[in-house]
Amino acid sequence: MNEEVKNGIIFNRGPKNDAYAQYFTGQSYLQGLISPEAEVNVGVGNVTFEPGCRNNWHIHHDGYQLLLVIGGKGLYQEEGKPARLLQPGDVVVTHDGVKHWHGATADSWFSHVAITAGTPEWLEAVSDEQYSQANNEGKRD
Repeated sequence: MNEEVKNGIIFNRGPKNDAYAQYFTGQSYLQGLISPEAEVNVGVGNVTFEPGCRNNWHIHHDGYQLLLVIGGKGLYQEEGKPARLLQPGDVVVTHDGVKHWHGATADSWFSHVAITAGTPEWLEAVSDEQYSQANNEGKRD
């Protein structure tokens, strides 16, 4: 499964996500799925995370984020709540103003389609301690 996720499952893995690298711990890849010519007020992209990669805590203002998990194993956590293990077929709905993060587990590639509206506010990195705890919580799911 890891090789399949690494190489792209449904959509291409895409290039290294250099534009957002400052908001990630580890390496991610981003393949945009809607061209700018579509003129819609929503972003749609396939995001692939190497094992151990996760994004910073962040909030979507005046919008939302939907995550459609397509491969590997990942984690999602909202502030003040336990982490949730994500697997193919899972759907995450993040409402406006909710502080959260998501990424791969420590030992698996992970890929999701992100559908995002509004403006993101990027916050602090997920600490190694928080990430380790999330991996342990995710194993209990």
